[in-house]
Amino acid sequence: MFSIIIPTLNNLKYLKICIKSIKKNSFYEHEIIPHVNIGDDGTLDYLKDNNIKYTYTNFNAGICKGMNIAAQSSSHDYILYAHDDFYFCPDWDEILKKEINLIGHNNFYLSGTMVHNGQINFDCGDTAESFNEKKFLEEYKNHNFYDFQGSTWAPHVVHKDIWNSVGGFSEEFYPGTGSDPDLNMKLWKKGIRIFKGINDFKVYHFGSVVTRRKHKSPYIKTETGNLGSKIFLLKWGLSITFFKKFILKSDTVYNGELPSKISYSLSYFIDLIKCKINYFYVKYIYNFKNKINIPNENS
Repeated sequence: MFSIIIPTLNNLKYLKICIKSIKKNSFYEHEIIPHVNIGDDGTLDYLKDNNIKYTYTNFNAGICKGMNIAAQSSSHDYILYAHDDFYFCPDWDEILKKEINLIGHNNFYLSGTMVHNGQINFDCGDTAESFNEKKFLEEYKNHNFYDFQGSTWAPHVVHKDIWNSVGGFSEEFYPGTGSDPDLNMKLWKKGIRIFKGINDFKVYHFGSVVTRRKHKSPYIKTETGNLGSKIFLLKWGLSITFFKKFILKSDTVYNGELPSKISYSLSYFIDLIKCKINYFYVKYIYNFKNKINIPNENS
């Protein structure tokens, strides 16, 4: 039913946990497609030995390019983006299937709820070695958030036709930060108004142990003030924070499709002016485009 795409970079011990959880806790059978960046830690051998479909680059293509390459190989109707440091909870797919059936069309963006490093603070271990799977499976249903507007970014599900119609992830957001809100903006511009985070669709999240994990790199920072947020600002004329607050209504309780007409307020206009001032600064004074050097396969 789902093509589960997992970008990964020499992170085999977590990838094994992720794939094992999908196979163990799924109600249906799915297509699992890791995109392997480099993979010289045994990842390629593991996938080959277990007959798991994958795509590959011999350099760190990042999340966006990796997702787009793997999505081209998908054969199911729904694209599910997952980090390689997720553990999927039991019957996650049955929960998603019921939600999709209730919607009754393909114009949606659904995402899950992250446990531990995410919305729900329930600690069952910080590392692959310390993960207490038994404790987690016995108690995770007792720890809840709520169905919410907006997105956690990952895990997320969109129909393959919708994914293709907007070109998937925008690869200028290397290695990935900023690409999720950019995808949401592209979907918004296309007319998608269902952006729903589902409480019962839970994953345990070890915490960004993925293709952007080198935290001292100038390319890997939080969404605020980083390279990805500047690219988003110059592309859309708005900050990620503004988009989440006033358009996606992020983290508020889900109450149906978002209205196409924006609700204006004094706060809206004050924050909009701040966006425009920041846009002018980044583009003309900071001279952002002359300060970046996005890595690629030739660097």
